[in-house]
Amino acid sequence: MEYGVKDGSFQAAGGELGIFSLVEEFYCQMNSLEQAQKIRAMHPEDLTESIDKLASFLCGWLGGPKRYKEKYGSISIPRAHQHLKITPTEQHAWMLCMDKALQKTRYPKDFQEYLLIQLNIPASRCVNAQ
Repeated sequence: MEYGVKDGSFQAAGGELGIFSLVEEFYCQMNSLEQAQKIRAMHPEDLTESIDKLASFLCGWLGGPKRYKEKYGSISIPRAHQHLKITPTEQHAWMLCMDKALQKTRYPKDFQEYLLIQLNIPASRCVNAQ
């Protein structure tokens, strides 16, 4: 299976169940890491919809079903976050949460590394302040 080709990344992530599990762990990391408290404050107290939106986005982004579009419509990552002040510090905190969450998965190490590199692209597009 080749990452980034057809549904290779989606399958490597464990399909929808694997992606939802990753996203739930991502938000657990956000809740617990001191460096992530500023980005945690950007989210509602109840993370149910946030979890669903990120997992649904990742399903399609990784080559699986376009769940986000089915549920919420189309998305522009920078536009969806433009109301928030996101600096490189917040980007780094988001990526740290994802890195820690990926370390808790059973994903192959090369897929974890691949995914972090790929996720840095949309994360960097959200930066709108210095």
